[in-house]
Amino acid sequence: MLSRDEFVSRYGGVFEHSPFVAERTYDDGFIGDELTVDRVHTALVAIFRAASPEERLGVLRAHPDLAGRLAIAGELTEDSKKEQAGAGLDRLSAEEHARFTELNAAYVEKFGFPFIIAVKGLNKDDILAAFEKRIDNSRDEEFTTAMAEVERIALLRLETMLPGR
Repeated sequence: MLSRDEFVSRYGGVFEHSPFVAERTYDDGFIGDELTVDRVHTALVAIFRAASPEERLGVLRAHPDLAGRLAIAGELTEDSKKEQAGAGLDRLSAEEHARFTELNAAYVEKFGFPFIIAVKGLNKDDILAAFEKRIDNSRDEEFTTAMAEVERIALLRLETMLPGR
């Protein structure tokens, strides 16, 4: 069985810059000897959902803007860099980049956190279409949608780290 430090070191970044999710998962005894994608994901998600609204908002705010300032500066986490590159967000035209920048700013102003979408399997056009649709949501709808996307991102990250379901 992994020690607390080993568990947090390995899974503390699954929820972007939010190691408290892994810390509480370990401390609450959710993890046994068998570490599978489903077992770890279910445990981490239970802790994420039990977190206070302010803590969950903090997790959302820890995510980078898509094709945003951190991407340009090369300051994304390795996971975020790979995810955004896989969707082609590192190869936007100047016009596409301007549209993402405009939507990022409007979205953050309206909702108070960045637009979050699990980009695996999507391309820039899919993401842009979702962005343009979701910006019309209410804050409650979008908070719920963003949390579901964070949970999906966590699942996708765990699938690269652990054996089968």
